[in-house]
Amino acid sequence: MKLNVGVPNSMHVAAMVQPWEYALSGTDIGIAMKVADELGYNKCMLGEHFVVPQSHIELSGDHYFHTTVALGYIGGQTKNLRLSSSVSILPLQSPLVHAKAWSTLDWLSGGRAEALFGVGWLKEEFDMLNVSFEKRGRMADEYLASIIALWTQEKPEFEGEFVRFRDVGFAPKPLQSPRLPIWLGGDAEAVLKRVAKFADGWSPFRTPPEKFPECLDFIKSQPEYDGRPISMFFALEMLNVGAHHEILDDPRAPGSRSTQQIIDQIGWLKELGITETIVPLPPGISGMDEYIDRLRWVAAEIMPRIG
Repeated sequence: MKLNVGVPNSMHVAAMVQPWEYALSGTDIGIAMKVADELGYNKCMLGEHFVVPQSHIELSGDHYFHTTVALGYIGGQTKNLRLSSSVSILPLQSPLVHAKAWSTLDWLSGGRAEALFGVGWLKEEFDMLNVSFEKRGRMADEYLASIIALWTQEKPEFEGEFVRFRDVGFAPKPLQSPRLPIWLGGDAEAVLKRVAKFADGWSPFRTPPEKFPECLDFIKSQPEYDGRPISMFFALEMLNVGAHHEILDDPRAPGSRSTQQIIDQIGWLKELGITETIVPLPPGISGMDEYIDRLRWVAAEIMPRIG
């Protein structure tokens, strides 16, 4: 099991954030991720929204980074930590822009980028960016195929309903070969089929954990699945977040200070097919120093025991 780390103060979702995070500066975030890097965490993860309507701010907050910009900053503070979104909203930017941003991040960071894309759920955000919410699934399929073409073809070309290009050059390509890993987040059957066709990993959101094996079997049963390994990421704290960021108060979501409880939780996730997770923070973290202490404690007490 690989242990990832969420980037603190990268979003203010009420069901997940703790008040101490609000005081962290960009410098503080860089220091925290440098410590995580030195301790051997697998990758950092952060979410994305471009604009949030006032009606959603109470639960969702309005504090979000642009994922690839923020990950570029973190990449400059670290050496080995992999750099992942969670999630980048695929239909809200041109696939040419997505492809360029992620290949740039991968090339400059020495091959550490991992793109976790989602189709989005906040219709008002789509409306304000003049993107069709109803067509977002079809757009996502074309965007993924065209991004892969830009990353992997010597002379990229693509012809679709939403994306068209030919006779173009595209460099730098991602440093990772044949391309950087693509993950997809979400729970709908269309998402699982998209994982089978395009992705290296799946990040469920509202799917009950007990259904993870069934969903993984469904992915691998699809005719376009080619037998490649499918990684899975899930963090227990996501059990506390509703589809529109409602607070669910799931008793499994809060972090623990018990070594054995955490090891048991990770063992349970591993049995369900999860390959990467985040050890959730316990309630009541007081500030940056205690957060760093928690990172060190997990690295010392949990990492060596989970394989």
